[in-house]
Amino acid sequence: MYSHGSESLIKQARDIQESELQKFYSRLVKLLQGKEFGHETVDSLQRLHLILFATKYTRKLPSELQKRLLALLSASAEPVQLLSSAVLRETLPLSGHNLSYNQDNVAQLNSHVAALLLSQAGSRAELSSFCTQLLRSLESRQSEGPAHFTHILPILNTILTHSPECLTEDHVTLLSKKLVDWLRYASTTQGGGGSSGGFFTGARSRQPVPIAELDGTVSGDFFTVLCVGQGFTEDQWMNVYSFSMLRHWLLTYQSVSTGSITADTANRLQLSLSLSHSHSFSNDDRSEVDGSVVSIVSATSSSSRLLPPKERLREKAFQYCQRLIEQSDRKAHKRTDAELQKACLVEAVYILDCVCVEDASLVYRTFPCIKALFGRLSSDLAFARVMLPIAQFYLNHGEMAAVDCESVWKLVFGRFPAELFNCPFLAHELLRFLRMNLESLQLRVPQYTRAFPNLLKFLAWDSPAVVDDFVDLLPSMVTTGTALELLHTLLDLPCLSATLVLQHRSTCLPISDPGGRSLLSLDAFRSPADRGLFLFLLRDEAGSGETMDRLSTLHERLAEAADWPRVVQCAQTVPVLLHIFFNTAIKIADEKLLSDLIFVMLERSSLLLSLPTYVKEVHRVFSCHLLRLCKLQPSLVVDQSHELLEFAGTTANVYNKEEMYTHVVWVLGEFLSASCDSRCSVRLITSCFEALEAVLFEITSSAPLPGSPCPAPRVVTTLMSALAKLASRSHDLIPRVSLFLSKLRSVTRGGSVAWCSDEEDLVAIETRGEELWSLLKTPGVAQSVLTPSPHVTTPQWHRDTNVSMPLQLRALTSLTHSQ
Repeated sequence: MYSHGSESLIKQARDIQESELQKFYSRLVKLLQGKEFGHETVDSLQRLHLILFATKYTRKLPSELQKRLLALLSASAEPVQLLSSAVLRETLPLSGHNLSYNQDNVAQLNSHVAALLLSQAGSRAELSSFCTQLLRSLESRQSEGPAHFTHILPILNTILTHSPECLTEDHVTLLSKKLVDWLRYASTTQGGGGSSGGFFTGARSRQPVPIAELDGTVSGDFFTVLCVGQGFTEDQWMNVYSFSMLRHWLLTYQSVSTGSITADTANRLQLSLSLSHSHSFSNDDRSEVDGSVVSIVSATSSSSRLLPPKERLREKAFQYCQRLIEQSDRKAHKRTDAELQKACLVEAVYILDCVCVEDASLVYRTFPCIKALFGRLSSDLAFARVMLPIAQFYLNHGEMAAVDCESVWKLVFGRFPAELFNCPFLAHELLRFLRMNLESLQLRVPQYTRAFPNLLKFLAWDSPAVVDDFVDLLPSMVTTGTALELLHTLLDLPCLSATLVLQHRSTCLPISDPGGRSLLSLDAFRSPADRGLFLFLLRDEAGSGETMDRLSTLHERLAEAADWPRVVQCAQTVPVLLHIFFNTAIKIADEKLLSDLIFVMLERSSLLLSLPTYVKEVHRVFSCHLLRLCKLQPSLVVDQSHELLEFAGTTANVYNKEEMYTHVVWVLGEFLSASCDSRCSVRLITSCFEALEAVLFEITSSAPLPGSPCPAPRVVTTLMSALAKLASRSHDLIPRVSLFLSKLRSVTRGGSVAWCSDEEDLVAIETRGEELWSLLKTPGVAQSVLTPSPHVTTPQWHRDTNVSMPLQLRALTSLTHSQ
């Protein structure tokens, strides 16, 4: 939502009167007649844009103002261009001053003009015509100056994003040819800077100056984005633009079906490889290394001319990326150039992956280069960003090339999350990689399902930024083998968050409280006695240790972390992830796993880091899914009867686990029945009855301790109902529960009681007691009401042909249709 100030400005813009608006138009026209545009002009254009944006209907500007705004699109001031284009896009389509484009006015084209042209394209045909004009401009050689074409490729890239179908097959072929020329055949001499000094001075300064590599040496091969010089020529700028849009172009217009190349094409590629091999021995002046990128590129350039445009572009993209990888091994003199090398490596490997997906024959030519690149960079975490496209390449083509990918996944799932969990960019890129390849990872990479302890470090460190990613990823991490450990890990996420804070800051900054005293949690983190607790939380993969049996000790050590911002944020995400976990586990779990999940819920309800809101929310999630599991599989109540009775028989749970205790009691009363499980004996029913009776008697016969809350009315009524249900299944218990209910009725009618301070709650308890007491007077009726048979609880009368309901429904249906 908008802030209060923004809403006020929008309201003013919407409420402006027509007379005032016309005066504003006139004043703005006068401002635009000048040659210089100051702050007043910019402010007025911003106000005009706000008025047009905030109005529900589209306005039409006066002709003179529209003409002035069109003229501003080619103004020298960037803010004025931007505001003029934005204003015109908010108005009705231009009339009287139609904005058109052809190769004669290419010098006037910029991104703001293009944005207006694209917004006014009324149909796909108009947009396609615009693309035709742009491509004709690229073919013409009539323009003068160094930067006339520089806006065209970004505009075409925008069209690719929003409406790729507007480019015809002829457009695709033409642009593929142009991309080949720009990528491979850009000039290799510097532009502009050669005559002004550059790398050389004196008499030689007028000679063409060759481009250089990032390490300062003279480039010996074709121009790429990693070449440097005093200035760039126009075709070199187009080379840079072409590379920036190459991957998008290949992904948009190269279909997978074209990956199955013809036999003739395969023969030509085989010939190019043979030429490449022989050429590496005959061109010593090009490369000292047999099979280098230089020799391969030079040898295949002539043979690739025989390929169709799309396949030729693919081949040139392959050569270009190979050269970039070779250039990335050079020592850059500037830090910015080193970062550029990394960025180009990322893009180059992605493009190589793209062309290999389209043409499988390139996999065997590419893999040695990718494998060598991985070996060179894998030990340096500064290149972690480059490792992800390499991992993508291994994932897509490793099986075909029959290479061992173990070291790649050990790096991606092991070292990266363990050591770079605090890098937000890597977290985003890695989690995006997982989401984009989720199905392939589950099928081909067994390490993925065991890596959740490490991957969850990203969530524990910066929960708000990555929680959406884990909402998508978590179901894929739930398997029958990892479900229990994953549940424990999710519940321990706040502890993991605190541990990561301790680990990170202990190596960077001294940790102390505002008073300057050392934190006890840091002392525990460094203590050999407690080190095992923290190491388990920081484990790299599942199954590397048993679930901790010293959780209460760990929670004591981390008690002061309960109000740390990262820990609090992390705790807020856990209930959401628990819901996703249980929703997934129910779909894949067998009866044993479901039984184990109930056991873990009961066990961990007392073993949570002490954040009051967090504990309460986790109990609410446990209650919801405990009920769901038991409804799905009622026999689970008998399987876990000992644990459930132990939980329900603990009076303290009435006060500190109200939500969960209520559901456990309800489950025992509802499903502890021979109709749900034949193993349910009278002895088990009696044992459960006695445990619940003792708790109910205890909480209703004495006042709570000073400062302690009264038992919730919901707990009391649930206990009463559960006792009545159990008694209806074992009639020997009816006198006992009837006696208790009658005593309770006498006590509540006598006035206020110490264990219930609210009068309305007391009335509700009394009413429920009278209803149950009345039912138990007639055991047969009580059993029918409190323990109904399945055909009553899940009726299907509309399907039963032996009753009259289907006939009545058909009659009503026919009557409805006849009217």
